[in-house]
Amino acid sequence: MRNKILNVLSVIVALLFLNAGLNKIFQYIPVPEGLPEAVVRHDAAIAEIKWLLPLVAVVEIVGGVLLVLRKMRALGAIVLLPIMVGVLVFHITVYPEGLLMAGLMAIVLGWIMIENKGKYLQLID
Repeated sequence: MRNKILNVLSVIVALLFLNAGLNKIFQYIPVPEGLPEAVVRHDAAIAEIKWLLPLVAVVEIVGGVLLVLRKMRALGAIVLLPIMVGVLVFHITVYPEGLLMAGLMAIVLGWIMIENKGKYLQLID
C-alpha cells in the first residue's frame, strides 16, 4: 500500500514539474493580476538572465519524466532537488502564499529520496 501511495504522489509531483517546465517554454498559463511587487521584481530579475528560465524548464521537464519512470525515480528526485530548494526559498522569502504546495512537493521528493537511499549510498561508497 505504501508503494502505491508513493507511486501516485510521484506521478502528481511529476505532472506539476512537467506543467511548470512546459509553461516556462510555451507560456500557456497567464500571469495573475495583482501579484506583489516583490514577486514582479523577482521575476524580472530572473528574466534578465536569458539562459536561466530555459535551463530550469528543461530540468523540470526531464526531472518530471524521470519521476514517472519507476526505475529512474531516484535520479529524477536528485535532478529536481536544486529546483525544489529554489522553489522553497522563493516561497519562504518572497511569496509565502505558495509555501504549502511547495512544502508538500518537497516532502514527496524527500520520501522518494529516503526510499531510494541505497542507490544514493552507492555513489559515496
